[in-house]
Parts: sequence; structure tokens; C-alpha cells
Amino acid sequence: MVAHSGLITVMQRAARKAAPRIRRDFGEVEQLQVSRKGPADFVSNADRQAQRTLVEELQHARPGWGLYLEEGEAIEGDPTKPRWIVDPIDGTSNFLHGIPHFAISIAVQEPKPGGNGWGEISQGLIYQPLTDESFWAEKGRGAWLQDRRLRVSSRRYLDDALIATGVPYKGHGHLDRFQKILAALAPEVAGIRRFGSAALDLAWVAAGRYDGFWEEDLQLWDIAAGVLMVREAGGFVTDFRGADRALESCQVLAANDQLHSKLHKLVAGALRG
Repeated sequence: MVAHSGLITVMQRAARKAAPRIRRDFGEVEQLQVSRKGPADFVSNADRQAQRTLVEELQHARPGWGLYLEEGEAIEGDPTKPRWIVDPIDGTSNFLHGIPHFAISIAVQEPKPGGNGWGEISQGLIYQPLTDESFWAEKGRGAWLQDRRLRVSSRRYLDDALIATGVPYKGHGHLDRFQKILAALAPEVAGIRRFGSAALDLAWVAAGRYDGFWEEDLQLWDIAAGVLMVREAGGFVTDFRGADRALESCQVLAANDQLHSKLHKLVAGALRG
């Protein structure tokens, strides 16, 4: 067994406790009660129940820590202690349509000195309830899938590269900017995929399944664990300008060192045009 901190154990235990209810509800997806949150944006009873279970487990394990949650308001904690960042089902639309591609995402964010705001992500977990795949990472200790060390792909050329993205939809994203980037990248790469879960997309970049990923108009809970995971797997993650501000801007360009500079050149050129 690979040694990891107690925080990874806490996250894995919380995710696995929430997972059986998620799997059961996924099997009965046609009977789920669903409410609207906004244009083409839905939240299910499964989402809320999963978050409730995760919050209970995480609060029990680390009393006094705050939580930054997708479903509902943030739960304030001691500002000098870390906080949890939780997305109970990243890929809710997939879940609600019976598509088996979604994940629980949990991350730990450290406070800045003196409790003056929030700093780096130190631990992250992306757990796929249907496949029991547990992707996890700790700052300075690497990225892992169960007990297997992860490395980003070693491909060097764009025409060999499979790139993932997220497509803007009603009420979300910038379609004109996406179309410019797509027009620049599509002729240069081996393929582009849109699977509908930014958390799993980033985990798959870390695992070398994808060679790169770009998306904007994301939320912190979508990407906190995944950004750490790609970096700990040896990859580069920036915003579209090439700056180390992916978490602040919620704009992500991720790849290995060879491909990142080439993708950044294409993305930046497309947005200047």
C-alpha cells in the first residue's frame, strides 16, 4: 500500500460513504426528483444527499474546518485552519441523463498566513463511484490512482495529442471564444473530446489518458482537486494567458511541458484574432 496522509484517508472514506446512494439513484435516474437551479442547470436529490453525507463525514473528521460547497452556501470555519472544497457530483447533467461519467471531487485549501484569505491546494481526491477509481494527490507527494503513481502523457506533438474540453451551453460560457479556440486547435490535434466532467477530465490528463485540456467559466469546486493532480503528475496548468492563475480565474489550460507551450500559443493566438 502507498503511504498517504490521514487527510486522503478522510476524503476517501467520505466519498465511499456517499457512493452507494449515488449508485442506487443512478440506477433509478428516471424516478429522480429534479429542481431547476438556472438555465439548463439542474440539481438532483442525489446531489444534495451526497453533499449532506460528505459534509457530515468531513466535519466529523476535522471539526472547525470550513467548507466551500457547490450545493448551497459556504460553511464558515476557523479562518486559520484549512477548508474543504466539495463538489458532490461533478457531471450532474451526465448523471441525470444516465451517462456513467461523473465524480465526487474534494480538495483541501490552505489558509494564507494570519487567516487572510485562501492559498494553495494541498490535497485532492476525485472519486468515480461507478468504477471505484480513486484519483488522489498531495502537494509534493505525487498523484495516484489507487496505489499506482500517475504521470502525464509523454507525447510531444500536437498531431498525436487527444485534447479534452468543455463546451459552452445555455447560460454558461463564451461560445464565440470557444469557437475561436476550437477552430485553432481542431486542425492541429489528433482529436477533441467533451465528456462533461471537468474534474474527471483533469484526472485523466494526470493519468495520461488525455494529453491536454482547456475550459473556462469553471468554478473552484470543479477544478481544485484536478489542478493539483495534473501538477503532481508532472503537468503544467495555467490560465489562457499562461499565468499561474487557473484557480483564481477558473480558466484552465493543462498539458505536459512539451504540449502546453504549443497549446498556449494556439489559444492565445486565437483569442487575439
